[in-house]
Amino acid sequence: MSCPTSPSRRDFLKKSATVSGFALGVTLMPGIHPVSAEQTATESLSPNVFVELDADGQLHVTCHRSEMGQQIRTAIAQIIADELDADWQRVTVIQANGHPKYGDQNTDGSRSVRRNLERLRTAGATAALLLREAAAQGWQVDVSECENDNHTVHHIPSGRRADYKTLVGVAATLPIPQSDAVTLKPRSKWKFIGKVMTSVDIDDVVSGNTTFGQDVQLDNMLVAVIQRPPVMFTQPVSVDDTATRKVAGVVDVITLPKATPPAAFNPLGGVAVLAKNTWAAMQGVKALNVSWSDNAHSSYSSEQFKQTLIDTARKDGEVVRKRGDALTELENADQVIEATYYAPLLSQAPMEPPAATAHVTADSAEIWACTQTPQSTRQNVAAALKMPEEQVTVHVTLLGGGFGRKSKPDFSVEAALLAKQAGQPVKVIWRREDDIQHGYFHTVSAQHLRAVQDEAGTTTAWRHNTVFPTISSTFNASANSPSNGELRLGFIDNPFDIANMQLEKGQAENHVRIGWLRSVANVYHAFAMHAFADELAHAAKQDSRDYLLSLIGKDRHIDLAAEGAEYDNYGDPIDVYPIDTARLKNVIRRVTDLADWDQRHQQKRFLGLAAHRSFLSYAAAVVEVVVEDDGSWSIPNAYMSLDAGTVVNPGHVEAQCEGGMIYGLSCAIGQITADNGQINQSNFHNYQVARINHAPQNIHVDIVESTTPPGGVGEPPTPPFAPALANALFAATGKRIRELPIPLSLS
Repeated sequence: MSCPTSPSRRDFLKKSATVSGFALGVTLMPGIHPVSAEQTATESLSPNVFVELDADGQLHVTCHRSEMGQQIRTAIAQIIADELDADWQRVTVIQANGHPKYGDQNTDGSRSVRRNLERLRTAGATAALLLREAAAQGWQVDVSECENDNHTVHHIPSGRRADYKTLVGVAATLPIPQSDAVTLKPRSKWKFIGKVMTSVDIDDVVSGNTTFGQDVQLDNMLVAVIQRPPVMFTQPVSVDDTATRKVAGVVDVITLPKATPPAAFNPLGGVAVLAKNTWAAMQGVKALNVSWSDNAHSSYSSEQFKQTLIDTARKDGEVVRKRGDALTELENADQVIEATYYAPLLSQAPMEPPAATAHVTADSAEIWACTQTPQSTRQNVAAALKMPEEQVTVHVTLLGGGFGRKSKPDFSVEAALLAKQAGQPVKVIWRREDDIQHGYFHTVSAQHLRAVQDEAGTTTAWRHNTVFPTISSTFNASANSPSNGELRLGFIDNPFDIANMQLEKGQAENHVRIGWLRSVANVYHAFAMHAFADELAHAAKQDSRDYLLSLIGKDRHIDLAAEGAEYDNYGDPIDVYPIDTARLKNVIRRVTDLADWDQRHQQKRFLGLAAHRSFLSYAAAVVEVVVEDDGSWSIPNAYMSLDAGTVVNPGHVEAQCEGGMIYGLSCAIGQITADNGQINQSNFHNYQVARINHAPQNIHVDIVESTTPPGGVGEPPTPPFAPALANALFAATGKRIRELPIPLSLS
């Protein structure tokens, strides 16, 4: 928008030339005489980077986050359209490229709504105020007498109305109001926020009229498939591409630069086959004959490493939170309850593997990618090409799932490097095998817990040691201890009101690239914590729901600083998002009511329960299992209660709960293993994810209505599922499950 001007009302009214429909005309109630007031305009109304009203009154909302099925494009449109009081049929969504002007664009950490609700509301309300001011000038009335109503400005005393399209031209000339002059709608007047609304993308998705990363097509484009090192940081010793170059359609074979620690977001290296089509590239890679170097990671065995982690977890660790004197209580106890829990490496395994297309010239680069982090993509591509960031454009496609994998832009860097060397556009396609064997894995974990109960069954001491290779090792090769950022994920923020508690961490080396997976460390921390809580309830001969509620104790906001814990609360202020035990207990009660928990024995149903706070939201899950005589099991029903504070679209939140629980099931039954430094799994035939016959036959979701600030939604439903399933299987069989994956048959 050009520099705004502030015309006088006299000058405003004197304008009478009609230009391209930019007119402060009026649609008037009967008996009201029109006001002739038209404003020459050459641009639409764009008071900020998120809102644009064109000359036809169409509202264009810019979505700066990546869409991967969580329906953020719809949610952002709902938020802005609500404050603008727009006609939903006149709203379109534009996907933003990667650029700092949008602020944080990282679509991870369940932050898209919680970090943007007020910001986006303000963006919409700013445009709404400008439209009211434009109408008020035309009518020569006070702006306080005007209101936005269904894509019009309504003058309340006279009943006059002006459609937004007649106000755009004048509104575009007005000075942008200061934020303190912008008033947001009261919650009572919301008409889109908090309502179930259909996805803006649903018609295009079901009709195939969309572009995902794998769909991008450019003129003169080559397709690249890469044979990557089987062991992290190894490199080709020799490359025989004779057979590859004879494959029809193969254009070139390029050896990528060797990867060196730390992994960061850099490509792993390897040998790329560039071809005229995907099939030729895949066949060319199969025909390669490459021998690889060895290094210290070549001896990595996940089975041996498992025992190393378990041994470390059973030793003293570094204390990260302490209340009372758990060690003395444990030393003096007649009986100690203890258990060790293990969770393996996992792959994010999005249904669409990573893909990126690059077109690189001497002074520019364009990337099309299914990325969760467009600005990080821009930065890393620019660094790899030794090009200023301003010369790199990143186009964000739709994502066929992400789950944290696509927040690492290594695949975009691969495309950029190959396009530069090839001198023409290149699309890098990751096959399923590439994704499962060469991604950024969810780390492996061992945890040891010890507890003491008094004669009444009350837990009086709790000691918990967590050990896992840290994500920090991806960015610092020497890092070998969990970071505070990982410990805050369901470990340090333990909600139990136990008189004596000691939480510790241990050290572990890393041998693969470690990255984020949906809910990150909450997955294994919730598994250990709530499986052990169920064991304590059984030892005390008490109902597991009642015992869990007693462990949480009285309603309170937990002060972790008073117990020597470093805690950043997911980067949000603790006074706005306190650790609220009342909310956690509430979802436990609600989900057990939903599952008819108290009648389970009479109904001969086997239920397991777990509850967890993550990403500032509270989720409780109940899983029902049926175990057959042959040991196979199924899930007839799964239940969830979620308190995510203010919810923008309950329908999409319900879908996120359903998907999050199914993803939690995949985390419970899947595993990545390695021998000689190489990943054993390669595709869905040997990397187990939830299939239709494994998934709950019925999923019941309860969303707590709340006026508190929004919490996360995409990740909180996942962590409680695995422990709830393990606890249900114990209820059905009497067999404790302390190691993941859970076998599909317990016989």
